[in-house]
Amino acid sequence: MKTIRRLIYGEVLTAIALVALGFLALFFFFDLVDELQYLGKNNGLSAAADIYQIRHALLYVALLIPNHLYELLPISVLIGTIFVMARLAQSSEYTILRTSGLGPWRALRLLLVLGSFFVTLSFAVGDYVAPASERAAQLFKARYQSKITVGQTGAWLKEKQPYNSYVVNVKELTPDNQMQGVQIFEFDNKGMIVSTTQAPVAQFTGGDAWMLKQATRAEFDVPASPADISKPQNGAKVSRATLQTFRWPTEISAEMVSVALLKPDRMGTIDLFNYVRHLNANGQSAQRYEIEFWKKVFYPLSCLVMVMLALPFAYLHFRSGGIASYVFAGVMIGISFFLLNNVFGYIGNLRNWQPWLAAATPGLMYMAVSLGAFGWLVLRR
Repeated sequence: MKTIRRLIYGEVLTAIALVALGFLALFFFFDLVDELQYLGKNNGLSAAADIYQIRHALLYVALLIPNHLYELLPISVLIGTIFVMARLAQSSEYTILRTSGLGPWRALRLLLVLGSFFVTLSFAVGDYVAPASERAAQLFKARYQSKITVGQTGAWLKEKQPYNSYVVNVKELTPDNQMQGVQIFEFDNKGMIVSTTQAPVAQFTGGDAWMLKQATRAEFDVPASPADISKPQNGAKVSRATLQTFRWPTEISAEMVSVALLKPDRMGTIDLFNYVRHLNANGQSAQRYEIEFWKKVFYPLSCLVMVMLALPFAYLHFRSGGIASYVFAGVMIGISFFLLNNVFGYIGNLRNWQPWLAAATPGLMYMAVSLGAFGWLVLRR
């Protein structure tokens, strides 16, 4: 059995590696072609060192490779495994393996163990390597092109504290992890505005706080009741002050700002989980981020679904040619899974489905199909 395991694992790992390298090379080329339009441009500075050059484009595109690997790994697992299973069936090697004691359930168990390795690899890449490289890529490109921002007004966040609530606006995030164009609106428990603070630059500091520089702060002294407002001596008062530095205690971390400014599917599972908790604690809609969180949880498990889909191809008996058509079928199945996974995410967000159900449904559907095809071929053959 050890010999059979070594044979199958070696063939499948080699095929998956070649397919993944081919896909990554193709996406690397596409990304590089897309970056050529930015060559020779900078962020408005006249220094020659700030000009976006080909070496910068190559480094930026290289930093995108882990994210592409995370997205393409299940499809690569499917195509590589289908190719090996179909080739073994074509050469009758799989028939010999079956007569040597490789039963259907033992073969399924072998491939599931191999799929578990890719589940672990996918989780490690998608949760640690890809988010770090994506963030580094965006910050690196922002050094030569523009700041990281969302829309015209940037990112909006909300936080409830023991006595007051805050609405925060961050327009841009600079390459050195500084926030620009920061506005903080403070409200009391009755929804009345208490103060506003604006600063051109702010930094994340230790101890759960932001340090705002050159902050302009306005505090509003509003009477407690509408009857007091009518009295001239009790009118609303506004006091303004300009502070060199202003420390604002908050639990909004750099990761939360990154989630708001970057795409949520580029963030790690823990960062998304913390951000969902933050949104729920502050009474904000977290449906989109909950779906992305559960997709992050279930997406690595799709590697198990892919090897289960590939195993029935070993029970198809054919003698001449035909492998290319089966590999093409594997490509179509992988693309359909990828598209269906995204479509269910959008539909779940629009129809307000349970987040875990929207994220898990594509994998469950394809698992049912693979088990059905496997059972039918085993019983029939």
